[in-house]
Amino acid sequence: MIKHETRGHTAFITLDNPPANTWTPEGLRALETLIAQLNEDRGVYVAVITGTGTKFFSAGADLKSFAGDKVLARHFIARFGATFEALMNARFVTIAAINGYAMGGGLECTLACDVRIAEAHAQMGLPEPAVGLLPAGSGTQMLPWLVGEGWAKRMILTNERVDAPTALRIGLVQEVVEAGKGLAAATAMAERVATLSPRAVEFCKSLIHNARNGIPRRAGLALERERFMDLFDHGDTAEGVSAFLEKRKPEWKNT
Repeated sequence: MIKHETRGHTAFITLDNPPANTWTPEGLRALETLIAQLNEDRGVYVAVITGTGTKFFSAGADLKSFAGDKVLARHFIARFGATFEALMNARFVTIAAINGYAMGGGLECTLACDVRIAEAHAQMGLPEPAVGLLPAGSGTQMLPWLVGEGWAKRMILTNERVDAPTALRIGLVQEVVEAGKGLAAATAMAERVATLSPRAVEFCKSLIHNARNGIPRRAGLALERERFMDLFDHGDTAEGVSAFLEKRKPEWKNT
């Protein structure tokens, strides 16, 4: 279900459950475990997540995994929550390369990522109410944050599917590329991330999340200044400043 390889400072994660790369409890657990392992590997600065094939990023939950069973459904949604929260709070930068349909839990996986790049033929939606369910893998919380309440309601309450150009226009994705070019675009972005101080990026990501999670502005500004000073406890800050002054590329140690 989950394929993974690391090249340089980038981890490549592929959802591989043909024909539609649907989620199972086992697949979610595998992704959560992988994220924990990558968090421990300080050599990983960024992860790119995509789906196998050319049609689906992920069509969401495999409904056969719980059908109408409430006990199984509770287990399944707990796995969704734990996995996507782990992805959301990963130490490293996460980029979703949306190579096709991203529906339900498939779209929610991308919502947990830091950046989303969609191929031109991609389609995105949260159709859970059409089968008597609701998006409970962060969809009702993250989608309004990204696109505003109005578009979140259109997508969830009226089952409106959006194409890649619309997703770009409303802020659901940050870039649209030609079909088949999503992984290359995400890889190029990952290479840019790898030129930055990993520790500084990690601190920046956590501070941005503080703003998203409702930390009061004054407290957030104070913490921002504290994290700025905390960087001086790590060697990469001295290296970065020295490299700039010496007009050379920095050599990050990330220790």
